[in-house]
Order: sequence, then C-alpha cells, then structure tokens
Amino acid sequence: MSYAFPIRVYWEDTDAGGIVFYANYLKFMERGRTEWLRSLGVEQRKLREETGGQFVVSETQLKYHRPSRLDDELLVTADLRQLGTASLIIGQRVLSKTEQERMGAAAPVLLCEGTIRIGWVDAATLRPARIPAQVAGTLERRGGSMIQPFKP
Repeated sequence: MSYAFPIRVYWEDTDAGGIVFYANYLKFMERGRTEWLRSLGVEQRKLREETGGQFVVSETQLKYHRPSRLDDELLVTADLRQLGTASLIIGQRVLSKTEQERMGAAAPVLLCEGTIRIGWVDAATLRPARIPAQVAGTLERRGGSMIQPFKP
C-alpha cells in the first residue's frame, strides 16, 4: 500500500523537446516524500526547530520508463523500504494518470521508479546522527506495514 501525491506537469517542468526534464522527477519525488512524511505527522520544519536535525538525500537510484508531457496528471508514490538508526530508504514511483486514460489501461502507467536514501544529520554540522525516537516510532507504527525488504 503506497502513499500517492498528485502533481500536474507545468511548462517549467519540460525541456526543449516538450517532455519532462529528467531531473524534475527528483523534484516530484521530493514533494511526494515531504507530503508522505507530513501525512504521518512528521513536519520537517518543526522537527528541525525542536531537535536541531534534518533529513538530507544521501543516495538515489532511478530508472526511467516513459516520458511525460505538459499538462499530464501524475501520481508520485512513497513506500518505506528500510528503516535504520540514521537513514531511511524510500521506494518511489512516478505514474501517469494521463497515459492511463490515453491507453485505456487499468492502472496509472509507470514513468519512473527508484529508491531514495535520506539520512538524518545535525543541521549545524551536517554530521550523521540518530533519527529522533519520535520519528522512528511514528515510521515503525504508521509506515511499518509498508516496509518491504530492500531491493536495489
């Protein structure tokens, strides 16, 4: 079961060829992860103010399957794959509702998928630190049913 966040493709997201510029999928995934955490009650700004720490992206792995174009309706998913003491691995997909309609498919069409590792760091020093207990506990309780064995 995935968290899904809707996004529409705007002019600023496309390249000279009229398709979504490949790096923008990382932006879409960032928005999806942020809203996934917010849906679990983890507000990153508030968390930084209270703990002095923050999440940073430390690793990405993506595979592109199909292009997306101006005005397409997308869904960005987030699934907790692995929870460690100082980092999380999140599986993410960008799906097209527009392609689903164009093709008459039964489900949104996969455009891009991958994994993102986010690490917890001290905001002042950017040194790795333990994920705060309240965050780890929330992820275990509310996201734990979504934890899957890590597959690179």
